[in-house]
Amino acid sequence: MELLLLLILPVGGAAWLGIAGAQRRAPEVNAAFSLGTFLAACALAVRVIRHGDLLLGEEQFFIDPFNVFLVTLTAFVGMTTALFSRPYMRTELDHGRLTPGRLRLYHSMYQLFMFTMLLALTTNNMGLMWVAMEGATLSTVLLVTLYRTPASLEAGWKYFILCGVGIAQALFGTILLYVAAEKVLGSQGVTALLWTHLDAVKSQLEPTVLALAFVFLLVGYGTKVGLVPLHSWLPDAHAEGPTPISAVLSGLLLNVALYAVVRSKVLVEGSVHSQLPSRLLMGFGLVSVVVASLLLWRQRDIKRLFAYSSIEHMGIATFAFGMGGPIANFAALLHMTVHSLTKSSIFFTAGHAAQKTGTQAMDRIRGLITLSPTVGWGLMLGSLAILGVPPFGVFTSEFLILTTAMRTQPWATPILLAALAVAFAAIFSKVQPMVFGETTGRRLPHAPALLPVFAHLAIVLLLGLYIPPYLADWYRAAAHLIGG
Repeated sequence: MELLLLLILPVGGAAWLGIAGAQRRAPEVNAAFSLGTFLAACALAVRVIRHGDLLLGEEQFFIDPFNVFLVTLTAFVGMTTALFSRPYMRTELDHGRLTPGRLRLYHSMYQLFMFTMLLALTTNNMGLMWVAMEGATLSTVLLVTLYRTPASLEAGWKYFILCGVGIAQALFGTILLYVAAEKVLGSQGVTALLWTHLDAVKSQLEPTVLALAFVFLLVGYGTKVGLVPLHSWLPDAHAEGPTPISAVLSGLLLNVALYAVVRSKVLVEGSVHSQLPSRLLMGFGLVSVVVASLLLWRQRDIKRLFAYSSIEHMGIATFAFGMGGPIANFAALLHMTVHSLTKSSIFFTAGHAAQKTGTQAMDRIRGLITLSPTVGWGLMLGSLAILGVPPFGVFTSEFLILTTAMRTQPWATPILLAALAVAFAAIFSKVQPMVFGETTGRRLPHAPALLPVFAHLAIVLLLGLYIPPYLADWYRAAAHLIGG
């Protein structure tokens, strides 16, 4: 019942808002559907805590500690983003950047996007996971191009082409998975793509085919993670799309794509009995951290700046999953959580800052602490949190990753430290004058929606000081599962 509600609510919301999404109360309806989805996710999490792993819908859906906390996180950030978008999108409509028809499209596609991500997280079928990821691509293309400016259309086209090519690679990898599974599970037909079935016989699967499949799956889903050199769509999509979409793209979609990669890694490592998947993840992750930290210095647009920061942090999580082991996997899961919460809050404040100053150019955003103290402090605290300043949770996850690297991959530790230092200097040097510089903007009559910002930052602060036992148990169980 909980899973049914989790998936039905966003589908129903997409249908309803596709009809009535231009009405004045549509933002509240969008938030109400998102709240219902979050409550369903919480109920599903409680059921998993009480009863353990769940196989539902004739084994087409599988819920375990790895995906249930990601489902809850996705639904929570989806709900807070819907709350943030209420005044934000109304202001965009009042300023003439949106028409009622485009607002209807925004609300409907927002709910459809949430559905595709939740479907990808909960399905047990690797083929259905691919379909869900493709659906996420198609729905977000319409959201990225919502403003219909030349720059947004170019960003949407680049996003569609690059992620379309990437998802095609993932399809080929999924086909190779089926080819390997058919020899062992041939009598089961299409159910040979069920992850639980594959996991049960992974040691019997053909290692060469599985290794090749993982390469295609990593390239395919890694494109949506934003790993270098597959990242070029991400800054454009974040910069040109509406701010709420930038928040869920960075905070949620990247997590879902990385989840697909890790699910594939569990299968392949159990078959090939080699370090190939781990080395590939460490290589792509480390390159992403280094390249993104250097490119941060070149950014002039506030949303592009934090888009490159997302590439950096997903590289850190990918590197940690590549190292493997209980501590590294635990740290990677924690990093995914705190990054989602922190980065979405940063995009919320960046969107309000852009609305107040009329620009996304960082050299024209100054004095936010005077113009709007809550927006200024939200941006500064969010930036300090994402830079790993203690006692925020990002510091905890990065500390665990670095100390694990010192023990297991000492060659990578100085590279990671240098990249993190470069990223710290780049972001702080650009955010400080935006917050504390001489005021250049103007006060606008609308009140910013800052409850989601400080709610996210409060949770990130809590996770840096104290991880609740039930959440720590989730992370440990998921880390154990990922480690085989």
